Amino acid sequence: MLTACTSTKKQDTIDADVVIYGGTSAAISTAVQLVRMDKSVLIVCPDKHIGGLSASGLGFTDLGNKSVIGGISKEFYEEVYKHYQNEEAWRWQPKDEYGNVGQGTTAIDDEYKTMWTFEPHVAEQIFENFVKEHNIKVIRDKWLDRENGVKTSNGKITSITMLDGTTYKAKIFVDATYEGDLMAAAGVSYHVGREANSVYGEEWNGVQKGEYHHSHNFQQLNISPYVIPGDSTSGVLPRISTEDPGENGEGDHRVQAYNYRLCTTNAEGNVVPFEKPENYDPAEYELLRRVFRGGRHSMFGGGKIPNKKRDVNNVGPFSSDNIGMNYEYPEASYDKRKEILEEHINYHKGLLWFWGNDESVPKELREDFKKWGLAKDEFVDNGHWPYQIYVREARRMLGEFVMTENEILGKNKVDKPIGMGSYTMDSHNTQRYITKEGFVQNEGDLGVEPPGPYQIHLGIIMPKKEECKNLLVPAAVSSSHIAFGSIRMEPVFMILGQSAGTLAAMALDAEISLYDVPFEALDKQLREDGQILEYKAPENTEK
Repeated sequence: MLTACTSTKKQDTIDADVVIYGGTSAAISTAVQLVRMDKSVLIVCPDKHIGGLSASGLGFTDLGNKSVIGGISKEFYEEVYKHYQNEEAWRWQPKDEYGNVGQGTTAIDDEYKTMWTFEPHVAEQIFENFVKEHNIKVIRDKWLDRENGVKTSNGKITSITMLDGTTYKAKIFVDATYEGDLMAAAGVSYHVGREANSVYGEEWNGVQKGEYHHSHNFQQLNISPYVIPGDSTSGVLPRISTEDPGENGEGDHRVQAYNYRLCTTNAEGNVVPFEKPENYDPAEYELLRRVFRGGRHSMFGGGKIPNKKRDVNNVGPFSSDNIGMNYEYPEASYDKRKEILEEHINYHKGLLWFWGNDESVPKELREDFKKWGLAKDEFVDNGHWPYQIYVREARRMLGEFVMTENEILGKNKVDKPIGMGSYTMDSHNTQRYITKEGFVQNEGDLGVEPPGPYQIHLGIIMPKKEECKNLLVPAAVSSSHIAFGSIRMEPVFMILGQSAGTLAAMALDAEISLYDVPFEALDKQLREDGQILEYKAPENTEK
């Protein structure tokens, strides 16, 4: 498939029809589609473990309407289903004891032959099987030289070079990273943070003080942010911003919070107890003590996945979302990103220790919590900690078309669909600030439901033609902040990856630009390969 073999030794130049940078689920689906259309493809990624968040803890799938998930994306969930049909897959609990509840649907869907909840190692193995079955070469632990490694000529990328000096050439490149690193290094326009509502005529973008769509806010607890409650001269507690939060609807630089989607268990024999971090500082969690004293005890949420495990996510006003500590991450250097990741890990590990040991936590909750730990059979070469932080949002391309809430809410028509989405426009908190009344509050947590599944425009994976003619971007796509809150789901990333692969293969076959592929032909090919491009609600049979 490739013009040069690969090895652990440094190579000068390696060629393929298409080079994909990144190891996410979008990267895998892109590569699979390219191989099925008889193109040579190479995945080059900084990751050692492929699959992105799907294989790094997010096993309780953010789903929406399952009927609009087709193609390779659906194949992935069909493979999950096949795996768990085998009784041997149920090592830590009988299958019939598993509560068959997913994210808005049944977890094990016998009608569709799909399963929407899964363990991380199972997802990773399915992605590895996809790679092996399609003879896809994956070169891991390769980091793009973001300063000098992208060479362009006549509006096209000609090669990309890694920090170790290895260079990769292709006719078409794909940036399948969550961060949009290749896109940015190629000089493509992008945005970080929230746009003002006025930019795209939206309602739910920008600052959203006073909007409490979930339980992840302090609301009426009226908790003082000061070291000595009520005394503003005593200093501000950790993890509370003293900056002006801005006015509603204004744009800002803030990015919705990241966390790790832990895989935890209480299955006897598979529990790795939560450990006290070396630099644990209980003062970092004083705000959480005040939450408990205020009567809010939510702390250890998460969806049930097989074998007595949980995909643990943020829950409540002070939880695993490390609010306000990720603003620099999207554009940070590799070294700075490493610092940010270490800070997030230390914060999260300290939080786990706090929940199990701090006397402000009710005794019965502490005792129950200590039955849980990290799953011993997950992330076995990484201290049982997820490989990938949950980059909910980073750079977002400013491409040929920008998806906004107006398309997702059905106000604007999409004329060139390459897939569909359906999940809530979901943004986690972006800041924790002090109100005018002198209390602490979170801001940015939203959940705005679309009226139904919506079409996703071809232009969101394509840079502006005048900026780069041979690059596709199926993850850091062209959308507003709030629209990205729905598009950013793993099933959709796989859908967009397949469509990117299809477009690239068709352009190569016809020896034309990505921008000259007739949409009618692309539409036909996508449908033939199982993509769902339109949705018709089932008729109401009630009399």
